[in-house]
Formats: sequence, structure tokens, C-alpha cells
Amino acid sequence: MYHWGAEVKRQTSNVNANHDVLHLTFDARRRAINTDTNLLLSIIIPAYNEERRLPGTLTQILAYLSSQPYSAEIIVVENGSTDDTAGVVQRFMVAHPNVRLIRSKERGKGIATRFGMLSARGQFCFMCDADLSMPITELAKFLPPALDGYDVAIGSREVPGAHRYGEPVYRHLMGRVYAAIVKLLALPGFEDTQCGFKSFRHEVAQDLFSSQSMQGWGFDPELLYIARKRRYRIVEVPIEWYYNPDSRVRPVKDAFQMVRDLLRIRWNDFRGGYDHRRPQPSAVSHQLSAFSHKLKE
Repeated sequence: MYHWGAEVKRQTSNVNANHDVLHLTFDARRRAINTDTNLLLSIIIPAYNEERRLPGTLTQILAYLSSQPYSAEIIVVENGSTDDTAGVVQRFMVAHPNVRLIRSKERGKGIATRFGMLSARGQFCFMCDADLSMPITELAKFLPPALDGYDVAIGSREVPGAHRYGEPVYRHLMGRVYAAIVKLLALPGFEDTQCGFKSFRHEVAQDLFSSQSMQGWGFDPELLYIARKRRYRIVEVPIEWYYNPDSRVRPVKDAFQMVRDLLRIRWNDFRGGYDHRRPQPSAVSHQLSAFSHKLKE
């Protein structure tokens, strides 16, 4: 059982007594960080009412991981769903002990991702949208030996080498308008801050997500803003991306909220909300070069 200095209730699962279902009310400042230096990767999937899409997503991820030379865990964070999202995950847990479920009553993609990241044990922590609009085979681009020497790697649908499939022109144009606003107000130089696929070194994830304050869509630019302020090394990774017509993004309403969030980020920074010393690298970082060498063999 993992202890976070918060209310963590163990529920004995009727699916399998060896699995824990964690119900969280989280206080990041009081947690203890749990790290498994033998675990290379944690995949975090925020999930709200995803009973329909999750079975296919988990099946594809598990099949892919089974062919890889490293160990990994999958953490699904269910936050306030009204369908059988949690039940879907629990049924997968029966046959797959590397699948974990975290349940929270607090809604918002940002808060769900934060819970998952701060409970992750892998040396790399990868956030992944439940619709798997990026094929899971693209994951290799975010890990050594394909990519090394960075603290934060963000999937990009805009940098050279990236490809979009099936996206309506109006959605693409709206995305570019928002990207321009992000550059203007907070993050000059980034082409795509909103792609739902990002990788963080473990100790970097602990630092950034501990400082996160946005619970909704604005958490992506906030994390990157903090990462740049603390001089972490950030790279945009070109990916293959497929438009999903069942996207949860509400273009007009979410756009206004995102602009408000960008202004909040600048205000938080002005007030010193993101000021504190960058943490010293943990023991985990000393294992990364060894893993990189192992994967190259």
C-alpha cells in the first residue's frame, strides 16, 4: 500500500484480493515519493466516463508492452465517472498485475493526471489520453535509446515530421489560433502544448506536478511554463496523430477557459507561485544511463 499523507482508503476488491483500489483526497505537500528503480515506465491515463474506449486502449497498450524489453505499469485515474470505467479497469487487473486503478471524486483532467503522476513509480512517467489518438507504437520515440538527455518530452502534431490524420480543417485552424495565443501569453517557441501525450523523468514529474495548480485543460501550459522557468530540458517530439470525432474538447467554451488559464499562469508567476529551488536529482536519475545502454544492446 502506498502512503501519501492524505486520506487513502484501501478497498478490498472483489475482483482480486491482491489488488488495491485507492480512493484519494490528495495533499501533494505531505506525500512520500515511491520509486521502483527496476521499473522503467509508468503510463498514466486520466479517465472520465471511458467505459467504451478503455477496453481497446488497455488491450493495445498491454500488447505493446508485452513485446518490450523493459518493465512498465499502467495507472488509470478514474475521477468522478458515472459509468463503469472503474469496473473495466478492475477486470483488466485480474489478468494484468501491472495495471493499477486510482479513484478520485475530484473531476478534471489536470487533477486526474496529477494524482497518477505523483503515484507513479517508473523512471519515466508518460501521460496518455484514453482515446489513444497517438498509436502506442509511437511511445518508443519518447524513451531511450530513441530519445535521451531531456527532462520533458512533449508529443507534437505540428513540428516537422509530425502527421495529422482525419482532422477537420476548422478544428485544425482553431488549434493553431489557440497555439498562437499560448505563444503570445505564456510559452513562445512551442508549437503544440495541448497534445495529450507527454513524458517526464520521474523526479521532474514529482517537482512539476507538485507545483501544478490548474485542474482543467490549462494544466498543460502551466506545467510547461514551470518547467521552462526551472530550466528543465524540453523537447517536442513529432508524432502520428489521428483525429477522434468523439473528442471531449469543446472548441469555443474550452478556448475561453484556456485563455483565462493562461492569464492565471502569468498572475501566479507574478505572485511568486512557481518560485522554489529545483530539486536535486534523485537516485533514479543515476539509473537512466544504465537503462539506455541496456536498451541499445
